Amino acid sequence: MQQLTAPELAAWLADPARPRPLLLDVRENWEFETCKIEGSTQIVMNTIPARIEELDEDAEIVCICHHGARSMQVAAFLERNGFTRVSNLSGGIHAWALQVDGTMPRY
Repeated sequence: MQQLTAPELAAWLADPARPRPLLLDVRENWEFETCKIEGSTQIVMNTIPARIEELDEDAEIVCICHHGARSMQVAAFLERNGFTRVSNLSGGIHAWALQVDGTMPRY
């Protein structure tokens, strides 16, 4: 799986020539309600196996969590299940708040 830094993801999202990836936020509800990247889709980590059919195997998917560990596990799970275009946001939403959006609440 590819590791993306927060600035790399921000550049991707800002590039109109690149198709927008599915931003798969795997954090718990209270975390997602605290802060999120605009346009993210939340599927809580422990529900991914039951909801995997909701995801398009051919889509570019960027997995997101708080610091990047849970999302890396989800990305690896997706790859083991046939997804080939999966990335992990290195440093998670915390890195996004520090490096891209300083107004985002942190926890």
